[in-house]
Order: sequence, then structure tokens, then C-alpha cells
Amino acid sequence: MASCGRTSPRRSRPSAAASRSSRARCCRSGKAEPPSSSISAGAGRKISRSRLPSATSAALRRRGSRRPGCRAARSVSGGSSSKGAGRGSKPRIRSRSRFWSAIEVGAGVQAFAHENRRREAPWRSVAGSLALLLVLAGCAASGRFDPQAVAVLPEPAKQAEASPAAQREHQRILAAYGGTYQDARVEALIAKTVERLVAASERPDLHYSVTLLNSASVNAFALPNGRLYATRGLVALANDNAELASVLAHEMAHVIARHAAIREDQVKQAALVSRVATDVFNDPQMGALALAKSKIALATFSRAQELEADGIGVGISSRAGFDPYAAVRFLNSLGRNAELKPQSGLSSDPRYLDFLSSHPATPERVKITQANARQYSAPGSGERDRAAYLASIDGLIYGEDPSEGFVRGRRFIHPRLGFTFLAPSGFVLDNTAQAVLGVNQGGGEALRLDVVQVPVEQSLADYLASGWIENIDHGSIESTSINGFPAATAIARGEEWTFRLYALRFGSDVYRFIFASKQQSPEIDRAFRDAVASFRRMTLAEIETARPLRLKIVTVKPGDTPEHLAARMAIPDRALDRFLVLNGLQPGQALKPGEQVKLVVE
Repeated sequence: MASCGRTSPRRSRPSAAASRSSRARCCRSGKAEPPSSSISAGAGRKISRSRLPSATSAALRRRGSRRPGCRAARSVSGGSSSKGAGRGSKPRIRSRSRFWSAIEVGAGVQAFAHENRRREAPWRSVAGSLALLLVLAGCAASGRFDPQAVAVLPEPAKQAEASPAAQREHQRILAAYGGTYQDARVEALIAKTVERLVAASERPDLHYSVTLLNSASVNAFALPNGRLYATRGLVALANDNAELASVLAHEMAHVIARHAAIREDQVKQAALVSRVATDVFNDPQMGALALAKSKIALATFSRAQELEADGIGVGISSRAGFDPYAAVRFLNSLGRNAELKPQSGLSSDPRYLDFLSSHPATPERVKITQANARQYSAPGSGERDRAAYLASIDGLIYGEDPSEGFVRGRRFIHPRLGFTFLAPSGFVLDNTAQAVLGVNQGGGEALRLDVVQVPVEQSLADYLASGWIENIDHGSIESTSINGFPAATAIARGEEWTFRLYALRFGSDVYRFIFASKQQSPEIDRAFRDAVASFRRMTLAEIETARPLRLKIVTVKPGDTPEHLAARMAIPDRALDRFLVLNGLQPGQALKPGEQVKLVVE
């Protein structure tokens, strides 16, 4: 389930307290943090606009942006504010636990999207599959976890010990992104790369620590205190060390230019504007509208920051001896990789928000990045270190980590917890940080599976009727059994959606299935019931054979074609397209005997 960055839900009834003690992942638990690489070097130089490549400077002038150290008076950012957007009119179906209460926040953002209808009851505008998933997942449209919106350092040159606030933020990131991924070869590669980049940067006096996150998403980001994060999904997508260096240099540029510090200041301003609008006009929707507009302004400002970080990053990477055109190649790979994602609307979980969410690979940006690289050298210059890079990532886990639960088609499998279930036909599943979410291809149906703790002495029928969700049809509550496990089911109705609810006791926990449909019918309800009926305990043989997918580096032999090698991949969906993207190849491009490529195998 998507994390909105709140540490705990609101207190209300005992059932809500049970909800608070649900697992940090329904299917996920955090991991201990391994030692991270800390790199430092000698005296540094102050960053200035004059040192930016001219292509970036020209683009920033066209946007009317300011220097990173100067606050653009017209720019106002946004951040989630439970005070501002969270006090709107309440839906008729509402849980007192965290994921349902976000309907109010989502409605505030919807009010901005439909400003001419903002006096309409907010929940009426929740009409698409994405909006429904915001309801199910508990996040507003802009309410995803933003690791850059954190406490900032008073002076970037004084980056030493992590403050308690920064350490808490670090732990939040680990929880949101599945903990750390420990691989000595990859960690050594990243540490060596960062060391080269720091020495060539504008601020070699800054200290950095690097954390490799156990997430399949393709993402990287930096905190103001010099903590850099990269996911194993990003490491898997990169094709050489120069591409990895381009991403790390870009994130270092954010630290050097103090972009996160500026963003935090703007987030605070946006929250203040929202509170003032709410208090002065006595209108929570007005506050939500102000906050939403602030978020749009922040997005514009962030694009200017991204262009500036691109320019700084290309320079750092080039001076460190890496191919400066690697940034262009990786941006193109990001765009192609995003096109392979199923269009399910399941985008609220931070672990699955990729680098493109905050670093869009627009044609303009790719063109500017290429122009920046051209100022340093001609194409073909600089190191790529492809062979060493591929050797380091051979055996890297690809996709979801089975120990935390994973999806295979419509089936969700959790070997560690020992259960599995099959979603209804046409559903796309997403194993998120706090729940399993699903939506059908038409967007008119969705599901959520999460886990809570319910006292053993409380019956599951009583739990369904305990008030954690309103507008429940008490006459529909019935006790039942699912493959030998005690269960109860009921129906709740809203103006646009009908919800089929299940509570199932498995071991010491209670699993909640929440199915939603816009047009309820006996056939749809039967499909929901069949999905719950598929919930069962895994056999020992199934648990032992539930292995992760991994990257395997192979050498191309004479006669090998992309089609032939893609057929060896353990990916049934668009295997050829994924092979091409994973290896940075274009359709129709021939392979050369002796070169190495990445395959995904079991």
C-alpha cells in the first residue's frame, strides 16, 4: 500500500488501533541497514551559473528561473498537508483508518482539476481507476512519499553527522523502498564511481553516503545531507558504468545546488498558504485548492531544477572521465522502460514510482542534455566500463523480491508468509509497500488486500460491523470459512461504488479483501468471491521453488538474434521488448558475436 508519509493513522475505535498495527508491508518488512559508502575529498569550489553548460543556461533563462540559492518569489511549492486538504467534506463511505481517510485529500486535489465544479461534493469526482486506487491506497494525487521534502542543513558545507530528523527520514525511505539490497560487488562499484565523481565535482569537500535500495523501481534521489539512494531496478536497467555515473552525478548536483533545501522551504510555504486560506475563508476546499495550485507551481520550479542538475551532472561525469553522452542513453532507456509498464493506474507506491516521475525524459530535456554533452567532447569519447559493470551486476535480483511477496500474472505469492491467491480475470496486480492493489483493465473494478490485527475474542463478523467502514449493509454480514480459515463477508454501498468486503483469519493476523466495482452485478460479485476462495496456504514444495528472477550475463554466439535470446528469458510478457530495453538495443539492431547481454532467468 502506498505510503503518504504519515507515521500513524488517526486514533478512533479499537478496530482502528488494530489497523495501526498492520505490517509495514502486507506483505513487506523493513531490513537492517548495511554499512553505506561514505566518500570525501579535499577543498571545493562554489557552484555558479557561469559554470553551467550554455544549453542548460539558455533553457533556464527561457523558463525565467533563478539561481538555486535565490528564492523565486513567484514559485510556490506544495506538499501534503493534513490540515489543509484533509478537512474537506467527508464521503459517505469512509474508514477511520489511514487508507480511507485519504479520500478527503484526494478530493481536494480533484477539486483543483475541476475548479469550475469545486463546490460539488468532492467524492463525486472520484471516477477513474486511478482515483479509486487513491481511495484504496490512501494517498492523494500528489501525496506520494517525497524523499526530497525533508529537514535541510543550514549550510551545505557542514555535512557531517546525520541529525535525528535525517536519520528518521532515512528509516522511512528504507521502509518505503523495501530496505537495503546487499551485494558486495554492486556496492563496491557504486562506491568507486562516487569517489571519482566527488573528486571531479564542484564541491569535493562534501561527504556522501550511498544506499542501494531493494526495490524493482527504477529510481534514484538525494537528501540534502549528502545521502544518495539508488534502487537495484535502476542498476539493472543501466548498461554500463557511465550510465550509472550519469544518474549519481545528477543526484549529487541536487545536493551541490541545494535544490532539496529550496524545495523544503517551498513546501512549508505551501502548507502555510493552505492553512491561511482555510482559516480566513472558513472553507477547507479553498485551502485544498490553494495547496493544489501550489503543487503545480512547485512542479514548474522543479523542472528548472532538473535542467540545472542535468547540466551540473554532465559536467561532473565528463570531468571524471566518463562518457558524457551516457545521460542521453539512460534517459532514452527510461522512456522506453516506462512504456513497458502495464497501464493500471497503480502508481501511488513510492517503490514503484520511477525516475521518470520526477525526472521526465521529455524530448526537450534529452535534446538539452545532448547539447550539454557535446560541449565536453564528441560522441564516442570517455569511459563506459561496460564489461566491468556487467560483471558486477551478474546475478542481481530482477523484479520483486520473493521474500517480500511477488506477482506472477494474476497470482500473488508470498513465500515467507506462506499464502497465495488468484485475482479475477483481467486484473493487474501491484505489490506495494502496505498492501496488494489491483485494478481491471477497464478501470471499473479494483481490489485491495492488507493485513490487520483483530483480537482473537472478537468475531470477524463483529469486526466488519465495528465501524472501520461506514454505509455497511448489516444485513449482508455473514460468517463463512475459506479453505478452512475463519472468515466473514459483507457489502458496503456508496453513490458510485459498491464494495465487497472480506475478513479472513490466517495465523495470528486478519487479512482484509476489499473489492470495489462501479457496476455491481452477480457475475462481478461471483468473480470477487472466487478470488477470495483462491486464498490458500502454500505447500512446502511451492515455497522452496519460489525463487527470484535474476540477471544473467551471457556472451552472444554466432547466429544469436534478439528473438532467440529473448525466448530464453523467464518473462512471458513482451519478452523481446524487455530484452531490447534492458540491453539498450533498438528494434532490428543486430547482435555482434562476443558481446555480452543481459537475460532475466529463474
